[in-house]
Amino acid sequence: MRSHRLLPSVAGLTLFAVACSGSGNSAAQGPGPVFDGEGGRTVACMVHQPAPPGSRYTDPQRRDSAQVLTLLHYYTVNGSKPYCDGQPPRAADRRWAQLYVDLGADPAAVHRLLPPVGGR
Repeated sequence: MRSHRLLPSVAGLTLFAVACSGSGNSAAQGPGPVFDGEGGRTVACMVHQPAPPGSRYTDPQRRDSAQVLTLLHYYTVNGSKPYCDGQPPRAADRRWAQLYVDLGADPAAVHRLLPPVGGR
């Protein structure tokens, strides 16, 4: 019988957690995707990033140093390599490459990922 009293408590806590998690404030929704640094290894070709960077990389108050270092290392070692599917960089890839430069890294490492100067 005692287990029946526990069930409403668990259900109530679950509903409370779900209600609190949907605030609508984008900053409260999470820090965004994690950069796919392919395990930190040197690779023959790069993978596309599925989504642009979020606040864990772009907001100095929320920035995760270990994850930023993964991004910096990946592009420093692999940024001049082609994508494995042979396609050009996508919009999300360009945003990551621009973030790499914005963080103070050498633009030469990702120059082919960034839009040409003057938009050409």
